[in-house]
Order: sequence, then structure tokens, then C-alpha cells
Amino acid sequence: MTPELTALTLAALLQVVQFVLMSVPANRELGAKTMTARDRSKLGGSMEDLLSDKTARLYRALNNHFEGLILFTIACVVVTLADQSTPLTVACAYAYLIARILYVPAYYFGLAPWRSVIWMVGFGATILMLIAALI
Repeated sequence: MTPELTALTLAALLQVVQFVLMSVPANRELGAKTMTARDRSKLGGSMEDLLSDKTARLYRALNNHFEGLILFTIACVVVTLADQSTPLTVACAYAYLIARILYVPAYYFGLAPWRSVIWMVGFGATILMLIAALI
């Protein structure tokens, strides 16, 4: 397995950890509501609106990782299939992973502007991987 695919696998496992970190307190806070279809009209708002601030932040961080993971997956697959793995793409892959790990507590604790800076590191690393695959 290439180092980029290893970083991708670890990022996917991070997604699982994030899901647990969010779902445990969400289930405690909302009880049986999490077992419904979660229609806004029946819940009295969106699920996020019903969560405590910190649990809602974990919810948003989880969704943000889903969004970032799509582009990162493309970058890892392109680099691997094109046989374009280099020390730069490996460094970018692990920079993405480290940024995503740091992003969770930064979001949870509301660390502004650091949360955004951390996000930009991960996004930038992903873009660099895609560009490096084209060169």
C-alpha cells in the first residue's frame, strides 16, 4: 500500500472516531429522537439545533470531514493510480491527516482563527497532491 493510501485509510478511521465522538453525546442529549426520521417538523428544528453547542460542533466537524475526505480520496487515488507518489505527495497526505486530527479539538473548543487555519492546511495539502499528480 502506498503511503498516501495508508494516510487515506487512517483518515477514514478518523471519520469513524469522529462519528463516535459525536453520536454518543448526541444520543444522550436527544434520546429516542435520534431513532426517528429526524424530520424538522417533528423534532422542532434540525438535529443540530437541538444539540448542545459542543456536540453541534462535533456534528459540523464530522460533516466537514466528509466533505474534505471526498477530495482527499480523489487525490490519493489519482496519485496512486498514476504512480506519481513522491516525498511531496507523502508529506501532503500526512499533513492532511494531521490537520484533520487537529481540526476536531480546534472546532470543539471554538479555537478561532486556528480552526480555519488548520482547515486550510488540510485543503492546501490536498490541492498540492492533485497538482503534483499532473506534473
